This record gives sequence, structure tokens and C-alpha cells, in this order.
Amino acid sequence: MNRLMVIASVLVALLVLSGGVYYAFYTGDSDDDEKAPVFVPGPFDFNWTIPNTTYYHFAGALDAREWYENLSANLTGDNAPFWANGTYYGIGTHTFEPTIGVTSTGTLFMSSHNGLGEGTHVIRSKDQGQTWEDVTPNPNIVRNSNDPYIYVDPWTDRVVKFDMHALLGMTMEYSDDEGDTWETLMTRPVSGLYTPQDHQTIASMPPPPGFPMTLYDTVYVYSINTGLQGGGVGGSYGSTSIDGGSTWDVEKPHYQIGQSPASGLSGHLVGANDGKIYRGQPAGDYQPAMYRSTNGGMWWTEHIITTETGTQTHEIAIGVDEANNVHAFWIGADNMPYYSNSLDFGDTWCDPMMVAPPGVGECGFPSIAGGADGRCAFTYIGLNEEGTGWSGYLGVITDAWNEHPLITTVAVNQPEDPLDTSDDCGFRRCGGFGDFIDICIDPDGRPWAALANNRYEDAGIVGIYTHGPALRGDIGSLPVLPVGGPSTI
Repeated sequence: MNRLMVIASVLVALLVLSGGVYYAFYTGDSDDDEKAPVFVPGPFDFNWTIPNTTYYHFAGALDAREWYENLSANLTGDNAPFWANGTYYGIGTHTFEPTIGVTSTGTLFMSSHNGLGEGTHVIRSKDQGQTWEDVTPNPNIVRNSNDPYIYVDPWTDRVVKFDMHALLGMTMEYSDDEGDTWETLMTRPVSGLYTPQDHQTIASMPPPPGFPMTLYDTVYVYSINTGLQGGGVGGSYGSTSIDGGSTWDVEKPHYQIGQSPASGLSGHLVGANDGKIYRGQPAGDYQPAMYRSTNGGMWWTEHIITTETGTQTHEIAIGVDEANNVHAFWIGADNMPYYSNSLDFGDTWCDPMMVAPPGVGECGFPSIAGGADGRCAFTYIGLNEEGTGWSGYLGVITDAWNEHPLITTVAVNQPEDPLDTSDDCGFRRCGGFGDFIDICIDPDGRPWAALANNRYEDAGIVGIYTHGPALRGDIGSLPVLPVGGPSTI
């Protein structure tokens, strides 16, 4: 071996040992001492070392750095990898079943549950999670809430505080100036359903084609569980408002008549730019399904996502991207997270993909949001590979239509800082997680996951990417945010 080849071999070995993977080849014959080696970086060679809490993978927990050549995966364009890192920020108070929303200016809102006598509080950040303040309506007429719920209307920026009171229905309060002032409404079911009310969700959408004249820019719909599906009254029911939530029509079934949803419990409602509204819910034999309304929640059709995975939970999460494509996320019967998408409003779905990274164990609490065409973000908790407890995971797909979509997943907490250490947190109501969590995507394209750190008295936290790909606008890197963690609680 000549001297130049020896030098090149040593350089390649050093680069591999330092964490980078490069390909070396000669521009001429191997015995030509005049030719210099050319090093071509691979798609995962970044300026910084990849954190041990960041994973690049394909469906089925395939490490993308090991498999992209074997799969001939195209990691260019929207499917190109970005250096990513995760963290979390405390919101300054505790939470229960956290919901989150963001306005077009980037102002964030998250719910805080303060129990009997205090009710739901609204926590706001105007500086990308660096500081938070309580902007609860004053006076706070809702002194208790069985379920706290925050929703931000994506089309009007109206912030909605929507509380559930078991047999007494719902209470709605809203703000049109990002929480500075509030209007209070008492909204109650009027259909005579006296079964327990539970697990409410609310969303809006532009008036669908052919919809009657409205008194507000968007149509509001809520769904609620009134008991197990079966003979007589039960299952998911809901109501529609055409005046921004001031008045509501009669509660009616929110499932396809003749079908049998497994229960009335469901994931979050989500509206689309084209006026459709969606809700995820298990079908009668506990298969993941999506329910769709094209007429403002007046009636619904059932669409089975898959019969291959089953589901362990009522939280079938649905997200809609800016191009009206539908993205679904759920926990399968094997307690692992699955993703699928639809290009025809839920009539047909792609094969389900298991989207946990290598080494992550059983999972729970799924939630998903759509960004630009073909981009989405999802969040869940899972038993971390270090075996120290449950971590919060935040995954993104930037090219869902690719043959091999790259999944970038970050753990928002370090292994030594698990969000919970109980054995079964992901499979039951668990501390600040309650029954569900939430996710939204801000105008920069950054996902924000509403989570809890149960080891700090159910502290409310938001999980984020400090670095990573933007999920709105042209594909590119997110503006950088500082690392947080326990010091922010």
C-alpha cells in the first residue's frame, strides 16, 4: 500500500471513530500518487454530534443511518434529515389532561387544572415558552371542572376555554384578544341526555360548501361521551354552533347510524380548511377508526383506518394538514404507536406504520397535528430504552408521501429525568397526563406538545424541538430555542 493510501485509510478511521461517516474514493487509479482523496459526507453528517435522545428512523424501528442505503431511501428534498434536539419548558403550574393551542402570532395557551374551588386556569406565553402567565378569566365563574379544555380557533385566533361538568353540561368562555379579556357563555346540552357527560372536545372549521348562513366566520362543533354505545341513548353525541359558541343546536349522535362505535370516548376534534371536521374513535370491535362530517357536524360517516393493529385506547388521534390531507396516530394492541395517512379525506388509508424509534418500549397517550402538505408531528410517552421510566417523545414526518418517509424523533427529557416512573403510566389515567395530551404547530412550524412531569407534582410542561425541521412554509430549519429541563419547572 502506498503512502497516500495509508494516510487516507487513517483519516477515514478517525472520522468514523469521531462519529461521522464519510465515503472516501480516489479521483484516479489507486496507484496514482498525484490524485487526492475526495470525502463525500453522508446524509446524517452534521456539524454537531447527534444527541443520544435524537433518533432518525424509518417505520418498524429501523435505524435510518444503518438502513437508508439498504432501502435505497431518497433522503433529499422534503425527506432530508435535519439536526434535531428536544427539550421541555415548565409552564409554572401543574396540569391535568393538558390541552394546548397557538394563535397566528405565536402566542401559546395551555390548560392548568386547579381542582375544586379553583377550576381551569389558562396559562399564556408570548415569548415561545420562555415565560408563562396566568390569564384566567376574572372573575373566574367556573369554580370547578371535571375536564379542563383549551382550544384556539386556527382561522380567527379565538381562544376557547371549554369546561365539562358531568351531568350539568359544558361551560364556554372565550377571548378575542389573546386572553386579555374574556366573554363568558353558559352552553349546555338541550337534547335531554341525562347520562353522565364526559371527555368533551371542541373544534372549528370554515363553513362547509352549501352550509346555511352563519353568524361567525367559523362553525363550532363539540363532541362528548354520554356512555357506552348500545341500545337507547349512549356513545358520542354533540352539537353545532353557527354564532361562535353563543348558542348551540340540539345534541345528536356523532357516529354513523347503524354502526357501533366501541364507546363514546374519542380523540380531539379537528377541522380542515375545506370545511370538513374529523374525530378519531375506536370502531365497534376496537379497531382504529375515523369519523367525518362534511356538513358541520350534522351527521357523520365511519371510516376504518386499519384492521391490522387493533387499538388499546380510545384516543385515536387525527390531524389535518394545510392541503386537507388526513393523518392518524394511535396506540396498537401491542402498545406501540402507529401512523397512517389518507389522501382522499379518510376513504382509504396507507398501510399502518409503527413509528417508535429503536429501543423504545410500550407507549401511550397519542396526539397528532398536521402542518404543511405531507408534514405532521406526533407526541406520546413511552418506556425509555434506559429503563428509568416514561419519556415524552415528539416525532415529525416531513414527507409523508415518500416511499420511505424519514421519521425524526426526540425525547424531550433526559433519561435521568423521566416524566413518570410507575410501571403502567401509559396504560391508565396517570397523574397530570389524565386521559389524554395534546399537540399544536406554531406559525414557524415548530410543534408544541402538552405534557406533564409527574415527578414534580404533575407539573405542566411543553415538549419542543430546540433545533429541527420546520413543519410550515418552505422546508428548512426552525429558529433555535434554548435548552430547558427541570430548572424551568
